[in-house]
Amino acid sequence: MMDLAVKNGSDRLSQNEGDSGLSASSGGVSTALASVLIFTIVVDILGNVLVILSVYRNKKLRNAGNIFVVSLSVADLVVALYPYPLVLTAIFHNDWTMGDLHCQVSGFIMGLSVIGSILNITAIAINRYCYICHSLHYDRLYSLRNTCCYLGLTWLLTALATVPNFFVGSLQYDPRIYSCTFAQTVSSYYTISVVIIHFLIPLLVVSYCYMRIWVLVIQVKHRVKPEQRTKLKPSDVRNFLTMFMVFVLFAVCWAPLNLIGLAVAINPVKIAPKIPEWLFVTSYFMAYFNSCLNAIIYGLLNQNFRKEYKTILFALCVPRLFLMETSRCATEGLKSKPSPAVTNNNVAEINV
Repeated sequence: MMDLAVKNGSDRLSQNEGDSGLSASSGGVSTALASVLIFTIVVDILGNVLVILSVYRNKKLRNAGNIFVVSLSVADLVVALYPYPLVLTAIFHNDWTMGDLHCQVSGFIMGLSVIGSILNITAIAINRYCYICHSLHYDRLYSLRNTCCYLGLTWLLTALATVPNFFVGSLQYDPRIYSCTFAQTVSSYYTISVVIIHFLIPLLVVSYCYMRIWVLVIQVKHRVKPEQRTKLKPSDVRNFLTMFMVFVLFAVCWAPLNLIGLAVAINPVKIAPKIPEWLFVTSYFMAYFNSCLNAIIYGLLNQNFRKEYKTILFALCVPRLFLMETSRCATEGLKSKPSPAVTNNNVAEINV
């Protein structure tokens, strides 16, 4: 009897140690996710505010072509101001405690941000393609009025693409990622449609535009007849590479989540149980992390943004100087003549 009691006590002790180990492991994962999210929020807010201020203050950046860059920054910024802090709160409480209304609004804003980002990246790629490959028609295509219409159309399509989530009921809380977000298993047909229309098709359009640009750049680099060539300045190529890198990082960060969603939607019963939770969680937080990367890329690869970042950060140490320069910039307004995204002083010339 004593041996049996000792054995039962030992079993209970082992079980308690196992539960404690599981709890510690879960706590470690939560801490890691919270750390990643805090870093993302801070860099997202700081970086995208710098981008917006840079375009607003710098005459070389303040042009019609950069409207899409600012729009992309806004799409990245909104998630750091509302949905991400709610996710962080859910991580700290190990549950969603903000109610269903915040859940639905948070999921909707996150959807706006995601679809808005991919559509703005697509708009930037088309802008780059028109500027480099069809430069003779660029000024007409991207007048200030036309660019504003394109921007309005981009966000109208974003809203129209996000609203159906309310009718399908796909915005739900997922305890694995502590987020109210798009539930991939609510409707297989809807999930497949979302992945194809809002991820794969835009990626194909962007890939086509950048492929055509790459072909032209290679042709210029290995020119055979100098009198029949397109003149591209080194700054044109650098600016193209900057936006190309933004596209690549977006595709890399969002591809795992979309591919998992597509696989699960095709065969939910068979595929869903086989997706490891760690892979699903990692794919989501990779997607979240993407929102803070664009501003870093602009600073690393574009000299105009890098200089303006330094100027703004220095001016913030002297608030009076910052306010004076900002007021001066506000009086100059937006240039009516359009120019390519990222910089205003690059002109592609065509020799016929």
